[in-house]
Amino acid sequence: MVVTGGSYDVDVTLEAPNKEIIYRQVKSQFDSHTFVAPMSGEYAACFSNEFSTFSHKLVYMDFQVGDEAPLPGIGEHATVMTQMETSAEAIHKSLTTVADFQTQHKLREAQGRKRAEDLNERVFWWSLMETIAILTVGIGQTS
Repeated sequence: MVVTGGSYDVDVTLEAPNKEIIYRQVKSQFDSHTFVAPMSGEYAACFSNEFSTFSHKLVYMDFQVGDEAPLPGIGEHATVMTQMETSAEAIHKSLTTVADFQTQHKLREAQGRKRAEDLNERVFWWSLMETIAILTVGIGQTS
């Protein structure tokens, strides 16, 4: 996901350990890709901003590998789960959802902060130009 910069788009390539391209997307702002790794080794996620060299971009990437392991002790016996085990599993799922929401809110906050910083910079330069213009006109009027 492109958080800030330019037209909010980058090129993405995912390579297998044998340098085979598993996934490629051009000029994408947000995307999701699911695959089963055909081999073990180091996979490479490459982001490119070649088409927009003058605008810097901030990119967020999240890897989720496989299903999460169950909580220790849950499901290790043949009987039905106790109420405590059921509650612990429900709380665990809820906390995972909360963590996902926190990540989403952090990204939105980063976008808003970047926009505010850009606006602040524009206001600063505009104010500086106005101050110089007023001083120039004032000096010109008194001379």
